[in-house]
Amino acid sequence: MSPQVAFQLEPTSPLRARFGPAADEASIELYWLPLGAGGWFVGLNGRIWEAIHAHLERQRPLDLYHTALVVRVPEGRFVIENCWPIPNADGPARGVAVEGPVGSRRLGRWRVFRHEVRCWPHGIIADADEAVASPQRLNSDPAVARRLLGAC
Repeated sequence: MSPQVAFQLEPTSPLRARFGPAADEASIELYWLPLGAGGWFVGLNGRIWEAIHAHLERQRPLDLYHTALVVRVPEGRFVIENCWPIPNADGPARGVAVEGPVGSRRLGRWRVFRHEVRCWPHGIIADADEAVASPQRLNSDPAVARRLLGAC
């Protein structure tokens, strides 16, 4: 099942997404990434969780996605993405904007049970090649892109 969006967007060219717009342009692009793309562990656990949740809700299981944003401003290119696992305690080096526990606050004491939202310059979306209907250009206004980066 593909992700639902409130309005119809056309993916930008994959070549343009790879190399980006000229330095004087700005953009915010959204990537829909299948949960578990690039690795089996997260995908398996996500499918188990979704199967249990769907059973309890008496619905059919759905495909799960997470998202990432690529924000381009004249000053550079930034990636904003929800990431796991947390490789070490040096969050500022990875551009961590916020982090939180997965499943339970008690388990969140250990890095293996925490997710983080990263906003880092020149970041890489490791599984961008597996993205669905992506990237989708959301905005081209430099002021909006800078305001988004200011929230990180």
